[in-house]
Amino acid sequence: MPGTVIVGAQWGDEGKGKIVDLLAEHADVVIRFQGGNNAGHTIVHGGETWKFHLIPSGILYPGKTCVIGNGVVVDPKVLTGEIDGLRNRGVDVSGLKLSANAHLIMPYHLLLDHAGEARLGKNLIGTTKRGIGPAYADKAARLGIRVQDMLDERILKKKIAAALEPKRAMLRPFAKEIDLQAMTEEYLTYGHRLEQHIADGAALAWRALENGRGVLFEGAQGAMLDIDHGTYPFVTSSNPVAGAACVGAGVGPKDIDEIWGITKAYVTRVGAGPFPTELHDETGEQIRQRGGEFGTTTGRPRRTGWLDLVALRYAAKLNSLTALAVTKLDVLSGFDRIKVCTSYRGSKDDDYVASDFPYHQSVLHHAVGEYEELEGWQEDISACQSEAELPQAARDYLAFVEEHTGVPVVLVGVGPGRDQVIWTSRAAEATTLPAAA
Repeated sequence: MPGTVIVGAQWGDEGKGKIVDLLAEHADVVIRFQGGNNAGHTIVHGGETWKFHLIPSGILYPGKTCVIGNGVVVDPKVLTGEIDGLRNRGVDVSGLKLSANAHLIMPYHLLLDHAGEARLGKNLIGTTKRGIGPAYADKAARLGIRVQDMLDERILKKKIAAALEPKRAMLRPFAKEIDLQAMTEEYLTYGHRLEQHIADGAALAWRALENGRGVLFEGAQGAMLDIDHGTYPFVTSSNPVAGAACVGAGVGPKDIDEIWGITKAYVTRVGAGPFPTELHDETGEQIRQRGGEFGTTTGRPRRTGWLDLVALRYAAKLNSLTALAVTKLDVLSGFDRIKVCTSYRGSKDDDYVASDFPYHQSVLHHAVGEYEELEGWQEDISACQSEAELPQAARDYLAFVEEHTGVPVVLVGVGPGRDQVIWTSRAAEATTLPAAA
């Protein structure tokens, strides 16, 4: 390894959890570096299905250190529930560490999130209403409550009071739900329960890297939801790009050796925002049903579309991707022809055509995909175990993606199971991971 970043290269839901779970076997430490419980990772491991929202995907391996980094916003109610659920299923969580510098999602953050979306009406962002945005806003305003604050009653109560003061007008409709003393006691209880896991997350990362141990940096959501570089304002409240791994885990850029982008063989999106390749027809519904495209966190049906190479090239540049993992290739089995977006054009009254991702939101909102059609395949590829076993059309599809992104495809997902993956012939050259050798 030793330092490998895993990021989503689309609008999230790309299958990052499965890839991190697969690679965690060869790592010593897995660090989640941004986002909150608005993320959802589904893993099929040992014949069982697991769903994670805050805990890093490597938790299913005994002896691994799994760190929730300082860049994550943590709802302690959700985290303790997730820990209890794992314990009840016989999973050892002693290796779980929670950065003392991570910020907390407070009850008033959830209230503000709901109220904010309601005020926007038809212009709503489509947040998960988990309080993520308001928690990050408080962090930036220096009004945040951190994990370490749950270990000191005096500091905790003082900081909650200070955070509530500028919000009184907005929270007036929820006055009955805001009880300073009760909130303080609730979070002190969470602090007591989580104290055994609270640690200096950055120091854990430093020690692992200095000793040559493999470290996986796990991102949530996807690059196209980045607050700076995504389809703003229809984005998340953090930076789900590779550069944020350093900030969100407390390491330097020189500690990163490889950066993997995870992409589906098609595209999905949850919530509002531009989606140039979106399908509103029977094909889109077929992809949704075949791929089980319903949100892990929200249960909402995902919007579906053909693979967008304009956006994928953009994500590759933003993240300096060294490798691609293409998931859910099996979902495209059965289509006679498969479309791939290689450029954008404007609306009917606009002569805009470009192969680069547009920086101007008005252009992007009116952009639609220009496609090349590739031959499809009818075979069920879910049992394929090598690249050679894939139909020629499927191999051509992967080669097309490589050609247009300039990034080697090293891993291909052909089903939901952990063992339903194929390492390509490019993997040995593109990654130092033992599994690829």
